[in-house]
Amino acid sequence: MTAPLVPADYPAWLADLKTRIRETRLRAALAVNSELIGLYWRIGRDILERQAEQGWGSKIVERLATDLRAEFPDARGFSSANLRYMKAFAEAWPDPAILQRLVGKLPWGQNIELLAVKDPAARLWYAEAVLENGWSRPVLAAQIDTNAHGRHGKALTNFSRTLPPETSDLAQQVLKDPYQFDFLTLRAAAHERDVERALVTRVKDLLLELGKGFSFIASQHHLEVGGQDFYVDLLFYHRRLRCLVAVDLKTGPFRPEHAGKMNFYLAALDDLEREPEDSPSIGLILCRDHNRVVVEYALRNVDTPIGVARYQLLPPETLPEAFAGALPTLDELEPGMLPADGPHDE
Repeated sequence: MTAPLVPADYPAWLADLKTRIRETRLRAALAVNSELIGLYWRIGRDILERQAEQGWGSKIVERLATDLRAEFPDARGFSSANLRYMKAFAEAWPDPAILQRLVGKLPWGQNIELLAVKDPAARLWYAEAVLENGWSRPVLAAQIDTNAHGRHGKALTNFSRTLPPETSDLAQQVLKDPYQFDFLTLRAAAHERDVERALVTRVKDLLLELGKGFSFIASQHHLEVGGQDFYVDLLFYHRRLRCLVAVDLKTGPFRPEHAGKMNFYLAALDDLEREPEDSPSIGLILCRDHNRVVVEYALRNVDTPIGVARYQLLPPETLPEAFAGALPTLDELEPGMLPADGPHDE
């Protein structure tokens, strides 16, 4: 028996149908989540209002949890602890418009994590970042623990002078100070190449710390200028800024000559590799420490956009001894996990 002939347009129609089904299921899941978050907010608001206006005591939460679980034995989410979260949730976001526009679109777990942020402006920033970046609950918790809000936009730069106004503000907000590379376990005396190699082996964590928009291109990116070879430690492309981002790693404090070296890299990248539709390349010098006055003097007469920021590591000696001994060193990692050692521009 021969198989029935498939119409020529069937594969395309099937692919489109699969896409529509996935999109519909996603919209349905988001709608369910939004309804659930809205319910939790209204329950929390009701508890707050009754305690404020009618003098209901704190024990009403335990009573309510018992009654709701008796009525809805198969439903999750009505424990006394979760009811207290609902109350705190409504107190943290009193404006219903925020519920509709923002936090109603976030999963309940992420909303619980946001309650740890007491400053309303910072809490709003994290909520918007979750929606924009799709952070999971553990990632959000890590961002809060490392004060991502306080670090964004804090790098020392010359962007206001070297980039157009419509670009400089966004570029400033893209960079942080300091960067937290606490997913690395390196000795305090680790060399620049050790840090670079370790970052490349954990490139997903690196991109998460850098933030949305960064795409990794290469480590030890080769540039040939005047018949001589030079190497950019790490090269990225930023999708929103539409430009190359060159990163130079320094294991010591910032020195003025670092700005001259980065200026050279950016001039070469713009001449040799920048596409016609791209914006000017941006440089980021990552060092273990910097002096603000020295950085400002070093960047004052530099016409290429450069930022300077610190980075922090989690050295093995800060870990519990049982864990530190179980972590592999760079020499113990499989060779295939590391970038090939090429020439290194000192």
